[in-house]
Amino acid sequence: MTGYPIRAGRKVEFLKRVDIESAALRLLTAYGKRFEAVLAPPIPVDEILESHLELDLRFDNLPRLLTEPRALGATWVGQRRVRIDESLDPSVYPAMEGRYRFTLSHEVGHWELHRHLYPSLKDQGLLFGAVEQPSVICRAGEGFDPMEWQANQFAGYLLMPRDMVVQAWQARRGDLDPYVAADEMADLSVRWSLGENETPTVEIARHLAQEFTVSGQAMQIRLIGMGLIVTSKAQPSLFSGEQAK
Repeated sequence: MTGYPIRAGRKVEFLKRVDIESAALRLLTAYGKRFEAVLAPPIPVDEILESHLELDLRFDNLPRLLTEPRALGATWVGQRRVRIDESLDPSVYPAMEGRYRFTLSHEVGHWELHRHLYPSLKDQGLLFGAVEQPSVICRAGEGFDPMEWQANQFAGYLLMPRDMVVQAWQARRGDLDPYVAADEMADLSVRWSLGENETPTVEIARHLAQEFTVSGQAMQIRLIGMGLIVTSKAQPSLFSGEQAK
């Protein structure tokens, strides 16, 4: 996703991954203290957004509303409003549930990390004199700017908390040893006739994705980031035992 440009004079603060992960965990903990502790997946991101953050959440035809053909989500900070494109409505399109939950968590990430960049409703202009300009528009596509990268990272950390991922991995694999997925990924690439830039989702990621109600791609990215999936085989060292014989 790519976001609506920040206006002049508003700079996105550099955040380390650990800082973003801490922010996601603080939100999850705060929700748990106010309502009910979340001890297992899936994370109730809808309730976090509506009940805890008290934001107004609805579906809309965002490409038409915002004249942005790739718009999937939008947040109006001053109005405490979040809109998700109706093409992601899981009650109509069940296959889009993982994408919907990630997009929703992405908007929560903008709220938690960036709302201070948009201090008031009166500072938000109008589009065509009728529709208030959103603080952030999130679009499908590549080329993430720093703000969008941060919101994406936040979404992954919120939906797939480290401790829960570790517990789920250990329950399925029996240990915390990393899975070297190079052979499976090569086999899937051939079987599915994927291009060089297309990455297949391995079986363990697909299974855990169902448990966390996220896309297989999102889960695989999280597992790779945690070092639980390794995508290439280790090369033999010149000083390995085999070489020394």
